[in-house]
Amino acid sequence: MTTELATTAAPLALGEFLQRHPWPDADAALGSRIEGFWTFEVDAVPDRVWPLVADTSRFNRAMGMSTMEFAERDGQLRGRSVNVGVVSEWVELPWTWVAERTLTCVRRYERGFARVMRAVYELAPTADGRTRLAVYFGFVPRGLVGRILLHFGLKAIRAGFEKVVGEIEQHLAREAPHPFTPGPASLHEGGAERLTADAQRLREAGLDGVLVDKLCEYVRSGDEMDIRRIRVPALARKWGSPPDEVLLACLHATRIGLLQMSWDVVCPHCRGVRQEINTLGEVPKQGECTVCGIDFQTDSENAVEVVFHVHPSVREVPEVFYCSAEPARKDHIKLQQRLAPGERLLVETRLYPGRYRLRCGGGAGELVDVQPDGARQELSWAASGRLEAATSDAEHSSLAPHPTVELVNDSDEPKLFVVESAHWSDDALRPARLFSFQGFRDLFTEEYVGSDIQLSVGEQTILFTDVVGSTEMYVRRGDPGAFVDVKRHFADIYEEVRTHGGAIVKTIGDAAMAAFVDPVSALRASYRIQQRLHARREDLKIRVRASLNTGPCIAVKLNTNIDYFGSTVNAAAKLQACAGAGQIAFPDHVARQPAVQAMLDEFGASLHDTELDSPALGGRARVRVWNVSVEE
Repeated sequence: MTTELATTAAPLALGEFLQRHPWPDADAALGSRIEGFWTFEVDAVPDRVWPLVADTSRFNRAMGMSTMEFAERDGQLRGRSVNVGVVSEWVELPWTWVAERTLTCVRRYERGFARVMRAVYELAPTADGRTRLAVYFGFVPRGLVGRILLHFGLKAIRAGFEKVVGEIEQHLAREAPHPFTPGPASLHEGGAERLTADAQRLREAGLDGVLVDKLCEYVRSGDEMDIRRIRVPALARKWGSPPDEVLLACLHATRIGLLQMSWDVVCPHCRGVRQEINTLGEVPKQGECTVCGIDFQTDSENAVEVVFHVHPSVREVPEVFYCSAEPARKDHIKLQQRLAPGERLLVETRLYPGRYRLRCGGGAGELVDVQPDGARQELSWAASGRLEAATSDAEHSSLAPHPTVELVNDSDEPKLFVVESAHWSDDALRPARLFSFQGFRDLFTEEYVGSDIQLSVGEQTILFTDVVGSTEMYVRRGDPGAFVDVKRHFADIYEEVRTHGGAIVKTIGDAAMAAFVDPVSALRASYRIQQRLHARREDLKIRVRASLNTGPCIAVKLNTNIDYFGSTVNAAAKLQACAGAGQIAFPDHVARQPAVQAMLDEFGASLHDTELDSPALGGRARVRVWNVSVEE
């Protein structure tokens, strides 16, 4: 059987709609059904309407629907709700959707008024730039009472849609607030007084008063669906505040007990939270996602996300659902379709330029690129892994935007086809950012990686500094005097590292190791360190050499502290041999980065090449040494 999901904006009848979205034979055979089918027009294009319609949990809350409970058991998502005093329990099948076009939810009930429910939304652009939203609800009722109650329930659903769709249209026209704004929140007894006291403590810690007020108001009145998991990058963007300042505020708020921090283990496929871990040292070596049917290692860069929660002594924030809302919770997935054995499905997608992964079941999948000038307009994808392109340029490797994808289940069992963005969300705070953030290391010295865990932190820039002529200094100053000078020079290094967004990992004698999220910040900090410790400085006669390197690292536990390990760290240390007093050494692959080159031009730095025999740099490799001239 072949089905086509391409959408049009012509007038739509229920029969035509069900031809595109047919009931599976097994569900249709359960009995006669009652149906509701409505169309709405919204004065906005589909890509603006989709995020609001797909967020079905908030949509249902705005409609006044009852809360739901969900639990994963035996690889299935099971739901439960209470309506007019009657308990409904069901198995929720994996949703199917095509982003900005269609979504389908199917529930097979074990208790309640219905045997099965099927809901389908379809968005289509109109010729005048609007969106036609078609909404279908179908139920196979359980008995006469169920049929009567579901009949009235459909009327309530329609009225709810008319209300909320109207609010969405007004909101998109900037004539009304967001339609999903919740009602007033209630604080725990004594929570208001606690908030006032904590706000004062945060100000006394030196945090910006405006930012403190924003954070406390967010805790007081924020949507429970948002503050259940506070994601710092998203919050900073919402407030228009520097992310590092928001992160520091959340860390301080955690330290005084206003917030709590968790290390969430995230499934690499659905990207859902599998475990919430209270301390980093308890992160397991392996995670499991029964819904996706995979086991995965937690040592990958994106396997752990750091989030914050409101402390329950201030406000209870339960995890509340009005729908499982799969498309909204998995917005990296642009297409998800379940096909029966032998079924074919032709899908008109809305894939924008970028890299995507195509996977079927729990496999690793195939990567494809969508580019503005891509020549491939169509793609055929079989469950067996076979990919075929229809194009006039057979050698062109990329797809054109919004390609048509033919899905083919050439296996003898049902298959779930998924097309997802290969890039991870910028809204996630990863351990790598915390480990290279001085505020975290200052406030949470007790957080450490478990002794048997090696946690990938992705690409980092490692900086080493070392005192030049330290032996002579100790002879000249004596041990007590030299110790004082070394401490003073560490204070200068610490200040510059912190100012430029890095963190001191450790000090070893008179050497320091720091970590940064990018080479530009590390290089700028190194430059400032050399400026401060210049040759003509009278109060501190210490000169240092510096070296840095960029590459992947892993975090390990060393003497209860978080340390970095790997060839990137080893190479950064080896490069010390290529630097003298007032110099910074770094490998050629760092020097070639455009942002680094722009900074070197800005500083007017002179460069020369040398060689270093280092296995960490691939043997005898060329490295570029930056000679820094420092003026008083």
